[in-house]
Amino acid sequence: MSESLRGRLLIATPTLNDPNFRRTVVLICAHGNDGALGLVLNRPSPLEAVDAVPELEPALDDGSRLWIGGPVQPEDIVLLADFSEPGESLMVTDDIGLVTDGSPLESLPDRTRRLRAFLGHSGWGPGQLDSELERQDWIIAPLDAGDPFDDDAENLWRIALEELGGQYALVARMPDDPSMN
Repeated sequence: MSESLRGRLLIATPTLNDPNFRRTVVLICAHGNDGALGLVLNRPSPLEAVDAVPELEPALDDGSRLWIGGPVQPEDIVLLADFSEPGESLMVTDDIGLVTDGSPLESLPDRTRRLRAFLGHSGWGPGQLDSELERQDWIIAPLDAGDPFDDDAENLWRIALEELGGQYALVARMPDDPSMN
């Protein structure tokens, strides 16, 4: 395994044609010898979170959407938070982590600055992500290249690449279908 990518972004290269990850930005939440877990940050679902999962009402703001975190266990809800008080949650960075401590949903507004609900997650088995990186399917970026809570999902891929600058800023301007250029 290469060094851990926890807390980093993976930006899909234009050549990554897997429909689950085409032009996505993925936050890596865990990465080790057993594999990796991440959340796609730029795939909102058409569903309002509390309409789909009423139990989330005490934790989320009115109008909050559900986001598609990835193709693994799409029936599960994963909560990503910008914590003021993380408790025993799985931390991705100093302040951002997954709500895993089993605390009541009613307590989350008092412990978090921002909260987002995802359907499913992205997962890689042992060595799988390393293979994809060797194939150059992904561009590794620091977390500050894109805000995990940004509502501008349509432009996050482009914004994250432009933030990296240089050749990546050029890639950001590539049309979705280069043959149409």
